[in-house]
Amino acid sequence: METNTLKISNLSRVFRIGGMIMGSKIKAVDDVSIQMPPDKAWIMSIVGESGSGKTTLARMILGLLDISSGDIVIDGKNIAYHMKHKKEFYRLVQPIFQNPFTAFSMKRTVESYLFETALNLDMARNKEEAKVLIAETLDRVGLSYDQVKNKYPNQFSGGELQRISIARALITKPKIIVADEPVAMIDASLRMNIVNIFKNLKEEYGVSFVYITHDLSTAYYVSDYIATMYKGSMVEFGKAKEILEHPGHPYTELLLDSIPKIGAKWTAKDRLYMGDAEDKVISDTGCKFARRCPYAKDECFQNAPVMIGLEGEHRSLCIRYTGYKVG
Repeated sequence: METNTLKISNLSRVFRIGGMIMGSKIKAVDDVSIQMPPDKAWIMSIVGESGSGKTTLARMILGLLDISSGDIVIDGKNIAYHMKHKKEFYRLVQPIFQNPFTAFSMKRTVESYLFETALNLDMARNKEEAKVLIAETLDRVGLSYDQVKNKYPNQFSGGELQRISIARALITKPKIIVADEPVAMIDASLRMNIVNIFKNLKEEYGVSFVYITHDLSTAYYVSDYIATMYKGSMVEFGKAKEILEHPGHPYTELLLDSIPKIGAKWTAKDRLYMGDAEDKVISDTGCKFARRCPYAKDECFQNAPVMIGLEGEHRSLCIRYTGYKVG
């Protein structure tokens, strides 16, 4: 029976700030639903500014953060099942984190982490089998075992160490890799090397990626699908080409306009206006983006929009297309 590799349904995560009486609640992720195609590998980028809920969503997919409501289904089983069978889950889903220097202790060789993953997750029966597997995965990311052997993290560049992180994730032959800002700490000249590895792994080995980023240039280059998040809500979802050429939400338009273009002078007026992006407490009434939206009308401040299909898999959370829900 065919199963969806990743299905997210009405997913929310609420945090409380302050005390029980005077405190307030924040919806870091607010009713997000995404269903990825089950019949082929894909790269889905989740884009948005800091505080949009991208990392919170990634941590819930990885089982590192409890869900307040909704569900995540991976390979036909929900996250509650996976958390009871963690070894099986971490063979299926692997993380790559933002800062490779914090993913490895400076007191341990990097190869010790690779052996640990191979042996603890039952991908090899002994160190000799593990060594063969590790050499294969390092080769996939353009490194050799001899380049890594007996070396510590401080003996590598950030780009090299992130490639080792990718190799470590590949040891389990996962179906999904969740990469949370994997190029943020890497020199701009080397970022394309990392995202090209993602593309090659998808095409050659059938690995799917959830790519969390605010780097729109790499997102549009590498992605099959894009989900735009704003203040915890997914405001747009669809195929990357469609969103790039025909953005359906004013916030996505704003993000696209913020990308410097070759041959065009980038002035202060072109920079992304942060406005209320850093507000901590979000109102339950109206559109969250209304205060920044060039198309906002009175009803945008009073009533919440609903997600509507535009064309194909393209969806947008905007009353320009759908009207709005009352109450």
